[in-house]
Amino acid sequence: MEKKVKAITSRDVDFAKWYTDVVVKSGLAAYSNVRGCIYIPPYGTALWDLFKSEFDNKLKTLGYSNVMFPLLMPKSLLQKEKDHITGFSPEVATIAGEDPDPLLIRPTSEALFCDYFAKNLQSYKELPLRLNQWANIVRLEKNTRPFLRTTEFFWQEGHALFATEEEARTEARKIHKLYEDFVRDLLAIPVVSGQKTESEKFAGAVDTYTIESMMYDGQALQSATSHYLGDGFMRAFGVKVQGKEGEIYPHYVTFGITTRMIGGIVMVHGDDNGLVLPPRVAPTQVVLIPIKAVDVSGIKLPSIRFHVDNSDNSPGWKFAEYEMKGIPLRIEIGPRDLEAGDAIVSIRYSGEKRKIKIDDLPAAVPALLDEIHEAMYAAAKNRLDSSKSFIYAPWCGSEECETNHKKKTGMGSRCIVGESKGKCVVCGKAGKHEVVWGRAY
Repeated sequence: MEKKVKAITSRDVDFAKWYTDVVVKSGLAAYSNVRGCIYIPPYGTALWDLFKSEFDNKLKTLGYSNVMFPLLMPKSLLQKEKDHITGFSPEVATIAGEDPDPLLIRPTSEALFCDYFAKNLQSYKELPLRLNQWANIVRLEKNTRPFLRTTEFFWQEGHALFATEEEARTEARKIHKLYEDFVRDLLAIPVVSGQKTESEKFAGAVDTYTIESMMYDGQALQSATSHYLGDGFMRAFGVKVQGKEGEIYPHYVTFGITTRMIGGIVMVHGDDNGLVLPPRVAPTQVVLIPIKAVDVSGIKLPSIRFHVDNSDNSPGWKFAEYEMKGIPLRIEIGPRDLEAGDAIVSIRYSGEKRKIKIDDLPAAVPALLDEIHEAMYAAAKNRLDSSKSFIYAPWCGSEECETNHKKKTGMGSRCIVGESKGKCVVCGKAGKHEVVWGRAY
């Protein structure tokens, strides 16, 4: 059987082709016959399921409850918030075009949630209200690539209402920090964290907070966002509740992270041999390969996602297969190893091999997985910190300067990271904000 790694384009030769090769050949995704839509096979789904489970638990500790809302909405519902429909109209898919009020496939769910709030929310005593949905979304993208930008994608979207602006802004910032920590602690991906400019914020938002990760090729990937929407949506949809001193419009927060982070994992950590999965999100953390059919049934690794490959494939094929799939640790045990009580442990991330006593594996493996996570994060952080692909420079706050900078350099504003006392990188006037500029997917 052909060794799969032979078919992978080198990432330094053609990064886009390398990315597609890895995503498809590792089993994360397969192309469907609909442009911009992909099949996500068991391996890719298992990775997303782990991601979902971990983040869902985080949200539940903050008091969020899961809901399931419709895929379809009438156009009139989306049109109620003017900035919102303007921002999304080019991407909205219509399924009943002849109807005076055609049905649309949700490009995001704010309109649906606001309709629900208007019909079901009555008293300030129900606030804060924290809801979350795991759902699929459709947006008619012009340029598509598996996971990174697809016509249909899967995501988590949170929707929360608060009685006051202060509470809502605090929640938006809290979720922003939760995303930053989560991507670091689960995916070993460092980020630049900040606030979107006026022209780059979410359609209908007052403020948008973002985390931006840097891929191996130096381009940015917007990885998660949280939004303070004020009470504009509430007014547009007539969502008001009885407060202590009369009716009030709640303050609205939304936030989301998507399957594009699977693509982020590939592009931050992968190499020319395929995937390199961070241990905490790997569907299989350890694969054990018996050599010459040695009996390894007595080896147990409690709390580790562990697979023993007793198939008839050759050891060489197995090594290439699991290297392609990015399994963090591979354990090999042959007859002589078993007799000596040893195991040969190969680390996918570094290629390093270590000899560990079989009896020590239950304690050694979890510690080694944590060591791998920290090493992967450190390497990615070093690339981010030393890269010239993300440029920190002052900006005066003018949208014209922001646009001109992108036209001139190809580098748009990724986020505002603080105040600036320098001079605007475009016009030379007094800088208002320190901005990270970069090219992005």
